[in-house]
Amino acid sequence: MIIYILRFSCIDMSSGIEWNATIKKEARGIGDDDLGEIQGITDTNVITKVGRVSKKTYSIPKSLVDKFDGRKVRFSITKEEAESQYKIEE
Repeated sequence: MIIYILRFSCIDMSSGIEWNATIKKEARGIGDDDLGEIQGITDTNVITKVGRVSKKTYSIPKSLVDKFDGRKVRFSITKEEAESQYKIEE
């Protein structure tokens, strides 16, 4: 009996990013602003958490990703924009 294991990757054809590979990677904004660590991916957004004691969670649209270099995901927003527009209240 032969068992085949198929591994599906979640590659976005428009950006070329394999979203599963971004989990637990650094998220950075304009000017190297710290947007935390990527915790999850939805169909349209990237979920990040930042902070050690009082953590903040952001849900940032995938459309704001500039690039992923294998270590860091770069967004085309500032920390202030993430705070005012994409912060999730917990």
